[in-house]
Amino acid sequence: MTQYLTLSDVTRQFGPTTAVDRVSLKIEPGQFVGVIGRSGAGKSTLLRLINRLIDPTSGSISFDGTEITALKGKALREWRRDCAMIFQQFNLVDRLDVLTNVLIGRLAEHGFLSSMAMQFTDAERAQAIAALDRLDLVPQALQRAGTLSGGQQQRVAIAKALVQKPKIMLADEPIASLDPANATLVMDGLKQINQDDGITVLVNLHTLDTARAYCDRIIAMREGRVFFDGTARQLTDDVVRDIYGLKGLQEFNEAVTSTALRETA
Repeated sequence: MTQYLTLSDVTRQFGPTTAVDRVSLKIEPGQFVGVIGRSGAGKSTLLRLINRLIDPTSGSISFDGTEITALKGKALREWRRDCAMIFQQFNLVDRLDVLTNVLIGRLAEHGFLSSMAMQFTDAERAQAIAALDRLDLVPQALQRAGTLSGGQQQRVAIAKALVQKPKIMLADEPIASLDPANATLVMDGLKQINQDDGITVLVNLHTLDTARAYCDRIIAMREGRVFFDGTARQLTDDVVRDIYGLKGLQEFNEAVTSTALRETA
């Protein structure tokens, strides 16, 4: 069976606010999908629903024929292993070294006692080193994570996700707080994993140029709904103006500059 990720009429409400409104999507295996939209459009909520960090108010999410919204206990933990999440703020333990932070991605495979003791096999350590090597971080393996630059920390977070052996990677604004050079390294790393491993990637982005450069498919959200779903070529200036509700691209670019570092949609 082909491993499609399918969302059917998914809605999430927070009190009187509808963050995601009747979203239906079918994501094909191996796609690199960018999700764009203004702050508050529902992008981060959408990814958290897929990972089951939050539950939908209504609707269903399925993967490879399995109803994700019905999972509990061990099955839910296995889904979060298969659907790795990369956060804007890295989600690392600053006081631990880089290698141990990456190995934490293997804890879902361990029992309670070995997890508490942080006991890992030689094979797992080799796997973690290999993941760091793919992201050019082996020299930093024994440094404390908190001593690294933001771009390096985000690549450690990607390596941590990679050792989970996921089928899907979700990245929530992974470059929002990074300078252009580090943002490129992070996006190149995600794209290489997508191409070499065939892992489906969904990434929330705050810049159009990045979405157009890296994504096979771009989904734009507006007020919790899917407003556009197509290729970079189809994302014309007129469509962009409609997505962001602004008078022109110059105004859009000014808005991105002022909000990119604090966007939490």
